[in-house]
Amino acid sequence: MHPIFKHASSLAFAVACTAASAADTVITADRLLDVHSGRYIDKPAIHVRDEKIVAVKSQSEFTAPEGATRIDLAGMTLVPGLIDMHVHMDSDPTYGGYTRLQFTDRFWSMLMVVHARRTLDAGFTTVRNLGASDWNDVGLRQAIDAGKLIGPRVVTAGISFGSTGGHCDRTFFPPSFRAKNEYAADSPEEAVKSVRSVRKYGAQVIKICATGGVFSRNTEPGQQQMTLAEMKAIVDEAKMWGLKVAAHAHGASGIKDAIRAGVSTIEHASLIDDEGIALAKQHGAWLSMDIYNTEYTQSEGKKNGVLEENLKKDRDIGDIQRENFRKAHAAGAKMVFGTDAGIYPHGENAKQFAWMVKYGMTPLQAIQSATLNAAEALGRNDVGVVEAGRYADLIGVKGDPLRDVRALETVSAVVKGGTLIPTSR
Repeated sequence: MHPIFKHASSLAFAVACTAASAADTVITADRLLDVHSGRYIDKPAIHVRDEKIVAVKSQSEFTAPEGATRIDLAGMTLVPGLIDMHVHMDSDPTYGGYTRLQFTDRFWSMLMVVHARRTLDAGFTTVRNLGASDWNDVGLRQAIDAGKLIGPRVVTAGISFGSTGGHCDRTFFPPSFRAKNEYAADSPEEAVKSVRSVRKYGAQVIKICATGGVFSRNTEPGQQQMTLAEMKAIVDEAKMWGLKVAAHAHGASGIKDAIRAGVSTIEHASLIDDEGIALAKQHGAWLSMDIYNTEYTQSEGKKNGVLEENLKKDRDIGDIQRENFRKAHAAGAKMVFGTDAGIYPHGENAKQFAWMVKYGMTPLQAIQSATLNAAEALGRNDVGVVEAGRYADLIGVKGDPLRDVRALETVSAVVKGGTLIPTSR
C-alpha cells in the first residue's frame, strides 16, 4: 500500500467511485497553493464534508472533528484539481486518417473508460469534452456521476456542429456513403434547431465549428465556415437555455465573427490577428489555445495513419499559433487551459504547461489558466479553487510547481470530492 493511503479509512479510498460519505474528512500536506494570490499556505488543514470544503485553516489552528477520516499527504504541495477545457474522450490518437474504420462504433465508447481514468490520474479532476460521436461523452458523464466509473467531472457538448461540408461535418467519405453530421446548420433557423436538439440529448455546452480545421478533409484552417448571423443565432438560443458556446476557430475572420456573436471561448485561435485580440479583450472572450499537441502529431502522426495533407496543415500553423499565443497573452487577453487531448494521448495533458511558460506565461499564470480561469470560463463556482463551498478536488505533487511547472506532469495524489483516488498506474 502506498504511504499516502495510511491515514485514509478504507471507506474513503477502496471504492473511490461510490458516493461520498457524510462523515468529515481532513486533508493535510506540507503546503497549499492559493491560486488567487499565488502564495503558498504552509501546513494547511482542509476540512471536507459531503464532497465540499468546509474550511481551509492552518494545522496549528484546526481541531479535527471526532472520527474524521484523515488524508495525510506529507511532503507534498497541494494544487486545486486541474481543469482541461478542451478534450475528446472518445478519440485515440494512435488511430488516424482511415485506420479508425477497422473498429465498430462502440469501440470508442469502451476506450473512454480508460481515457477518463488516465485523465483523472494525471490530476485533471474536471474536463470539458468538446465533441464526441454517438453521445459518448454524455454516457460517460452519467456513468461517472452515478458512481459506476472512476473519472473526472465531465462537462459535455455531445455532438459538435458547423456548416455542411465544414470541419464538424463528416468529410472523409465519398457521396455513396451518405455520411454527414445531421446537426449541420446552413441558416440561422437551422442553427437554432441544432442547439435545441443537442441540448435535448445532453449537451451542457454548445460546440460549433466556425472555421475549417487541421484534421478534416477539404477544409482549410483559415476558412470561415459559419456566418455571423448563424453564430449569433446559436449564442442567443444557447443563452436562453442557460448554456455557453465554444467555437472551434483557427482563421482570423471566423474568430472575430465568433467573438462578435458572443461566443464564450475561442478554441485553437491559431491565426488570430491584432483586431481579434482586441475584440477578445473588449468582449471578454476566453482563448483556449492548444499549443503543445503539435509535438505529438508531427512525431507520431504519420505512423498512426494521419494523412499527409493533415500533417501539412498542422505544420503550417503550429508555430504561428504559438507566437499568437505569446502575442495574445502579452496583450492581456483572457486565457484558459485547453489541450485537444485525443489528438495526442490522454493523461499527458499537463505537458502543455511547460509550453505555455515557454511562450510567455509565468508558472502561476499557466496554473491559473487550468484552475481559477477555467472555472470562471465554465461559469462555475464549485471547482478550480481550494476554498470553502467548492468541491474538495485537489492534487498533490512533489516539488515546487511555481519554480518548475513540470512538477505538474507527475502527480502523486489525486483527491476528488474529498476522496483519495487510488492510482491505476
